Order: sequence, then C-alpha cells, then structure tokens
Amino acid sequence: MQNRRSFIKQSGLLALGAMSASPLSDMLISKKRKPIGVQLFTFFPTFDADVKGNLGKIKAIGFQEIESAFSMKGGIYGMTPQAFAAMTKEQGLAWRSHHVIGAPFKPNPNFDTSKMPKIDTLKNESQKLVDIVAEGGATYMVCAGIPHDTADEVKEGAEILNRAGEMARKAGLTFCYHNHDKEFKDVQGIVPFDYFASQISADLMKFELDLAWVSKAGVDPVALFKKHKGRFPLLHVKDFDKGFQNLMPVGEGVIDFKRIFSYAKTGGVKHYFVEHDMPKDAFASITSSMAYLKKIINNP
Repeated sequence: MQNRRSFIKQSGLLALGAMSASPLSDMLISKKRKPIGVQLFTFFPTFDADVKGNLGKIKAIGFQEIESAFSMKGGIYGMTPQAFAAMTKEQGLAWRSHHVIGAPFKPNPNFDTSKMPKIDTLKNESQKLVDIVAEGGATYMVCAGIPHDTADEVKEGAEILNRAGEMARKAGLTFCYHNHDKEFKDVQGIVPFDYFASQISADLMKFELDLAWVSKAGVDPVALFKKHKGRFPLLHVKDFDKGFQNLMPVGEGVIDFKRIFSYAKTGGVKHYFVEHDMPKDAFASITSSMAYLKKIINNP
C-alpha cells in the first residue's frame, strides 16, 4: 500500500435541507455547524493540473476549509501564497492550514527525484516557511513529519520544532505537529510523541492528530485528548480497514469517529480535515466521507 507517509519518505519529501431560504438564516445555521475541511494531499499528484477547477469541485461536495501540502510545481501549487489565498477565497473556501517538512530525510535510491522542486524544511528554512504561511493568511503551520529513527534524531527534531514554534508564534501562527504511527513506538528508550509533547511547550506547539495512524499504533485518541487537554486543534479524519493495511473513505473502516468526536472539546478540536492517501478515486472518496461526516460530526 502506498500512503502519504511512505510516499513522502520514498520521494524525499520527508527529505521531502435548509430551514429557510433566507441568506441570514443560512448564515446563522452555518455558524452553528462545525466546518469540514480536506487535506489537499488526498489529490496528489493530480491536483496541480487544475488547481482552480479542483477547488471548485471540493466546494461543490460541501467542504468549507482546506489544508494545503506539497506541490510538484513548487510554492503553493505553483503560486505565491497571496495568489493561492485569493483563488481559494474566490472558490468559497477557507485556507486554514499548510503542511511543511521538518528536516531532510534520506530519499529512497529507487525513487527518481530529479524532477522534483527544491524542498524547504524547518531545519534549514524555518523563517522562510513561516513567512509563506503568514503571507497567505492561513492560521496554522503544520510539520508533516520529521526524522525520528534514532534517539539523537528525536532530540534534534524537538530542537527544530521548538525553534519553529517560536518563529510561528511571533508571526501570529499556531504551530502543530502531525503524527504517523511511528511517533508512538519506542526509539532507543524514547517515544517520539511523548518526548515532543513533554519537551516543547503547548504554547509553542500543538498537534494535528491523525486518527488513522494513531489508531494503527494502538493508541486511543480519546486517551490522548484527556492526557493533553486542549492541545489538538486539528484532526486528520481518515479510516483504515480491519487489518490496518488499507486506508478507506471515512466511515467505511474501523475507526470509531462518533466516540472520538464526542471528546473533541476535551482535545480542543477546532478543525476537521478529511484525508485519504493515494486513493484510486480521490473525489469519490471524499464524497463518501462527506456524506458520512454530515451525519455525525455536528451530532457526536
């Protein structure tokens, strides 16, 4: 199975019904509802081919917010952050968050990276990345991952993340770290997630909890919400099959979203981003996911 984590590592990216027809009543209703977003990596690598058109399709399905990620065109899908922000707004979507890379990972030698744009990282270009997100008007900058295969890498990663968090705070951004399953596994006596949570102040770094990966690791998201209250403003809403081998559209797998969402306030959750790594049909997947989430996300 090729997924977001394996793709990023291999490619070097870790080197890389309305109550009334009244507009006012619609506005009041929408304010009461929790907005549902989508992580644009779901559409990699096809998103670049028609950014405006794809944003329009996302809006038509019912999504209200987006979280951006890596683009083969460089920049923000080949645009300046200001231009992308304007296009997003034009399509009726809110650009809330952007993913960046923590530090270079060793690319898989069998993966051709010759056509890839230069990948900026928090280790080497923190201020540049902070400025890009701030200029686009997004609220969150999220580290999509950082090397943590050894204890030394975990400790260095915490230093990089701490520094990036300081820069993000000065720019008015909220900095978060996005997990996969490996962050919950022991690395030479250190559990990366626990180390990051303990060594980096909650004022400098919060978390975007990926519900599929944390569940694959055997860790209960609700337990994390209770342990680190208010530290999870963002969620990646994705699902796994029974064997935790294949990612599924939300609601078609084994993740108990209704239970997790019932503790959203405890975790401090503000934004929900659907993500499905490398699906056969991205739009079919997010359409199915949205249909499911509409039934439960505002009625946990």
